[in-house]
Amino acid sequence: MSAARTVVVTGLGATSPIGGTAADSWAAALAGTSGVATMTHDWVTALDLPVTFAAELAVEPSEVLTVPETRRMDRSAQVAMVAAREAWADAGAPEVDGERLGVVVGTGLGGLWTLMNGWDTLKERGPRRVLPMTVPMLMPNSSAAYVSIELGAKAGTHATVSACASGAEAIAYGLDMIRSGRADVVVAGGTEACVHGLPIAAFARMQALSTRNDSPETASRPYDSTRDGFVLGEGAGVVVLESEEHARARGAKVYARLAGAGMSSDAGDIAAPDAAGQARAMRSALVDAGLTAEDVVHANAHATSTPAGDIGEAEAIASVMGDVVVSATKSMTGHLLGGAGALETVFTVLAVANHVAPPTINLHDPDPRLPVDVATSPRELRSGQIAALNNSFGFGGHNVSLIVASA
Repeated sequence: MSAARTVVVTGLGATSPIGGTAADSWAAALAGTSGVATMTHDWVTALDLPVTFAAELAVEPSEVLTVPETRRMDRSAQVAMVAAREAWADAGAPEVDGERLGVVVGTGLGGLWTLMNGWDTLKERGPRRVLPMTVPMLMPNSSAAYVSIELGAKAGTHATVSACASGAEAIAYGLDMIRSGRADVVVAGGTEACVHGLPIAAFARMQALSTRNDSPETASRPYDSTRDGFVLGEGAGVVVLESEEHARARGAKVYARLAGAGMSSDAGDIAAPDAAGQARAMRSALVDAGLTAEDVVHANAHATSTPAGDIGEAEAIASVMGDVVVSATKSMTGHLLGGAGALETVFTVLAVANHVAPPTINLHDPDPRLPVDVATSPRELRSGQIAALNNSFGFGGHNVSLIVASA
């Protein structure tokens, strides 16, 4: 069962392929908007990449941040900062002692652009031309560090690195920080910005990416029988978590409760998903939340659009949760890797707060093995107190399930 402290969500922030804010991203998701398009960068042609499309940001960080900020931050930290500032403002910029404020921002790859650009500079121009801030920019904890400096967070600043589960694990860690009494407020989320030739080439070599170069907007198609891989995306999602007592004392608006989290590891193949491990995480989340499957009416699935992953997870959801409305929002945003679970937590919170499940687009020929009810248009959820599941799974066998419930 959960610890005595109830944890609530009081702020939301995001920058994604379908919107520059959480509100814009949510509106675009409800409208079934695809954020996937052909890339126009010169390096796509120069590298002769087998995949020429991705889900890139709808709004560039340079449109929001100052020039000095963009120069000293890797792109992954830039998008984290954009989302964190929005979430903090949305929460009303809580007055909290810095020693009671924590930050947890996860990432899968960290400062990839800084690393690769620095290597190119070293090879082509020599060591004296390498930027002095290269290491602070490329390190995976850079995003968390910059957010903590921005907010004066001194209760602890952490960076979870668990591949595509990183953002959700960060939020689970924030939940634990408040429950344990380490903090009253935690800014938690995930970020990724690695739409770069190397990961595209590497994922393509794994046969993990869709190759629908002729129709990028329809390439991400979870559960469709013609799905052929995921679409690489970029962006960040951040939530402000607070103890219920702290939020009530300051009269904060509350979107929902972060009711529980469950984690497991597969200890098996480094890349192949394990539905049994995923089911264990979901069951653990239910127990942690003190809820039953009957309380859960909606699931934002990991559902990346890969042939191997989608059905196994769907079977696990059906076995643990029973009859729930499933949304696969990666059909619109692509796969944000370490930022995925955080953005999808934002969507899950809004689904609970608004009693509506966002659609899954590009599902025209459902896999005949599909055992769950997938929403292909916005689906109204039942009234009253409800709960929803958010799943995130990562290479290495990392499984994270979060339960969000009505406030």
